[in-house]
Amino acid sequence: MDSTGFLTGQMLLAMPGIGDPRFERAVIAMCNHDEQGALGIGVGQHVAGITLHTLMRQLDIDPGVAPDAPLHVGGPVEPHRGFVLHSSDWDGEGSIDVEGLWRLTSTLDVLRAIAEGQGPSRWIAALGYAGWSAGQLDGEMAANGWFCVPGSSELLFGREAGHRWSAAFASGGIDVRLLSASSGHA
Repeated sequence: MDSTGFLTGQMLLAMPGIGDPRFERAVIAMCNHDEQGALGIGVGQHVAGITLHTLMRQLDIDPGVAPDAPLHVGGPVEPHRGFVLHSSDWDGEGSIDVEGLWRLTSTLDVLRAIAEGQGPSRWIAALGYAGWSAGQLDGEMAANGWFCVPGSSELLFGREAGHRWSAAFASGGIDVRLLSASSGHA
């Protein structure tokens, strides 16, 4: 199955019973999917005990006008590395456009711009990322571990983290109350 690239710009949703507690009710904003692997940022849950202001102060950045927003659990890979998913109205050093839906920036200039009130109008800060080696995610998709829906600004920026999983499934026509963690045979 050569599906390389089809997940970029999609929202990847963990199916119940995925088997990895790190991804229970996970919502991943997919930023890259190619022959070398895939990368996405988790946007379905917050990091406990640390906020944007805490992170900025640790990085010697004055929080300025930035709201003290929660940080998201971006994924289990490099959990001390920061990422900002943001609207396309701001472009900085190393920003990557994701299918015209959002941008991904991992440099400090985006945090400084947010602190100064000059950053993107909509953004989510996260620590870590979800990554897959070549073909790994395709195999997990074939095993029904994940469901994907088209990415949208409304799902990404217009929903609270705790509501994104069910809202994203609903956007794909699925009522999460009908999902089961076990499978059967017909």
